[in-house]
Amino acid sequence: MLSIYFSMLLLISSITAPAVVQAAESGGIGTMLPLWSALPFAGILLSIALLPLFSPSFWHRHFPKVSAFWALAFALPFLYFFRGDAVYEILHIIIVDYIPFILLLWALFTVSGGIYIKGSLKGTPAVNTVILLIGTLLASLIGTTGASVLLIRPILRSNAWRVHKVHTIVFFIFLVSNIGGALTPLGDPPLFLGFLHGVPFFWTFNILPEMVFASVFLIVLYFLWDSYAYKKESKTAMPTGGTEPLTVEGRRNFIFLAGIISAVLFSGTVRLGEVNIFGIGQSVENLLKDATLILMGALSLIFTRREVREGNEFGWAPILEVAYLFAGIFITIIPALAILKAGEQGALAWLTRFVHTPAHYFWVVGVLSSVLDNAPTYLTFFNSALGKFYPGMPEAQAVARLVVEKIPYLAAISAGAVFMGANTYIGNAPNFMVKSIAEEAGVKMPSFFGYMFKYSIPILIVLFIAITFVFF
Repeated sequence: MLSIYFSMLLLISSITAPAVVQAAESGGIGTMLPLWSALPFAGILLSIALLPLFSPSFWHRHFPKVSAFWALAFALPFLYFFRGDAVYEILHIIIVDYIPFILLLWALFTVSGGIYIKGSLKGTPAVNTVILLIGTLLASLIGTTGASVLLIRPILRSNAWRVHKVHTIVFFIFLVSNIGGALTPLGDPPLFLGFLHGVPFFWTFNILPEMVFASVFLIVLYFLWDSYAYKKESKTAMPTGGTEPLTVEGRRNFIFLAGIISAVLFSGTVRLGEVNIFGIGQSVENLLKDATLILMGALSLIFTRREVREGNEFGWAPILEVAYLFAGIFITIIPALAILKAGEQGALAWLTRFVHTPAHYFWVVGVLSSVLDNAPTYLTFFNSALGKFYPGMPEAQAVARLVVEKIPYLAAISAGAVFMGANTYIGNAPNFMVKSIAEEAGVKMPSFFGYMFKYSIPILIVLFIAITFVFF
């Protein structure tokens, strides 16, 4: 695949270089990139999907190198042929997207890892269902990442004695790591982007019916599934100690968690100007947010007793795995996002022209959000809807009309971006982190394709088809 990729690059090298400046002026570098420039992105996805299955020892030892290989497979030819434009695109995605992304995950991972929910939780269907319900509700308040990292360890501990528990972690990903974050801009990054572009904070309650429909369906299905699995468990393996009341250790971390949420809200509501970092504009409020995230994580490490983190079986392996793999994903995703951003001038023009109805938006945004970063995917089709319905109108006026006159369209974009992130491990950042934490705790999670073919396709796709007919 790589030989074909490089051959194609050499074939177009004679026409690419003089056209780069013209491309930047006529709609961005995405107008120049062919669809096959995303082959390294496909390569890293296939590596994540197949190597742990066919060569697990190699993968666990060398996955950072695999990620770096695919990143360089794209970046080196990209830099050679597109020069300054390529440098700008790579620096932009690192400075504006990757670093803030990984800092937020690190801060939430560190602070939530210092909160130890202690007590007798026996991993029964009723207990597990209540934890999933609480996590689903919390996700819109503290974000899908915050809720996932906060509750994944308690549910793992309560089910440690059980043999049949993989489905519990999968439904946790469905509900807590994705669908639960649909009600506020704090819940999931795509909705936060909409908030930054003028969508009112509480507008997302317009997708409350879709969120309730999906959540109730999944929670009822989970309870029935877990009840059946529970009957097959050996009850002699259940912990027999006395009932220990639930207590929370490391409670001061809730202060640090509030600091993280406040910093994110601050960055979305305050405008303090921009600074230039290696030619990339970055807002002062975002830099202050990132500094606050580092501070909150550092304070958590300083003021949380070691015994609390040991009780949580806290370790750095999951966040390191996410950091390494998503570094490669963010670099190789550049052509896919640029082509999408180019709209009808890019290689996916047919896809942009295809989207007309709310159902189209729901599925196109959702399917792309399953494998791409759902935040820029949301923003691309959010802007596409503005241009379709209010061409030439200033953004503020267009958004003000969109949120009133075209509710089904924006609801479809929002629900597609948030809900369908659950379709794959990489659809939303918490998915992969939950998988890594579960595997570190000894749970044998399904492979990339195993997750899709055993769980997300037969369960979620059926659910999303039903949502399409009922709501869109």
